[in-house]
Amino acid sequence: MDNKTLEQLKEKANIIRKDIINMLAEAKSGHPGGSLSAVEILTYLYFKEMNVDPTNPQWPDRDRFVLSKGHGAPVLYAVLAEKGYFSKEELMKLRKTGAMLQGHPDMKGTPGVEMSTGSLGQGLSASNGMALAGKLDNKNYRVYVLVGDGEMQEGQIWEAAMTAAHYKLDNLTAFVDNNGLQIDGTNEDVKNVEPIEDKWKAFGWHVITIDGHDFQQIENAVKEAKETKGKPTAIIAKTVKGKGVSFMENQVDWHGVAPNEEQKEKALKELEVRI
Repeated sequence: MDNKTLEQLKEKANIIRKDIINMLAEAKSGHPGGSLSAVEILTYLYFKEMNVDPTNPQWPDRDRFVLSKGHGAPVLYAVLAEKGYFSKEELMKLRKTGAMLQGHPDMKGTPGVEMSTGSLGQGLSASNGMALAGKLDNKNYRVYVLVGDGEMQEGQIWEAAMTAAHYKLDNLTAFVDNNGLQIDGTNEDVKNVEPIEDKWKAFGWHVITIDGHDFQQIENAVKEAKETKGKPTAIIAKTVKGKGVSFMENQVDWHGVAPNEEQKEKALKELEVRI
């Protein structure tokens, strides 16, 4: 990746983070921690990797992205708005009655949303269906899905993982947002999910572990996934919950609490410096 592209992606990520903070503060509810931890992953996919057309969201040959950890909707909404799927004005209506953008993604009401998610564990199964359909229809599109590490406590994740390997869905790539925290504490304390890499390998996946905030590592992993044949790829992305806002980073209390006006201004001031 050349320096110009890297700087452009960093600038996009910073814009996305500011939009997340603004929309959550306006809504006075939502999930900042796990939205901020996934910014680089979604920024890379939508602004560098995926073949999509915001003017034609249902284009049959498009690449697909599924946010399995549906409570991270703010990062998806911010990215879709920045990409041009809908007006950024919609971000400030987050979670309002009758608004397009609700607390979890709605595939029927929001352009660019591939799957309604929120019941944890289901997004990977839906992604399997999309990837298998691509194989049956001889389509070249790829499917990407973002799974939370706490979400891996759901049994459906492992049924879906087994299915993807069985059908050799090498057009499917799962990112695991491995930030180590969930609503009630650390993964280790709530229900330990380690060893993550070994589990995915045991279920027949090609596994890559990266720094989930490093664009070059994300690019290298995505390229490796595309070159891997005969099995799906799991990219274990080591991330920081609340990344980019110092007082939110690695703080479990910011899983599902929106910033107040003072906290919003403090966060935005930090993000201005990071441009």
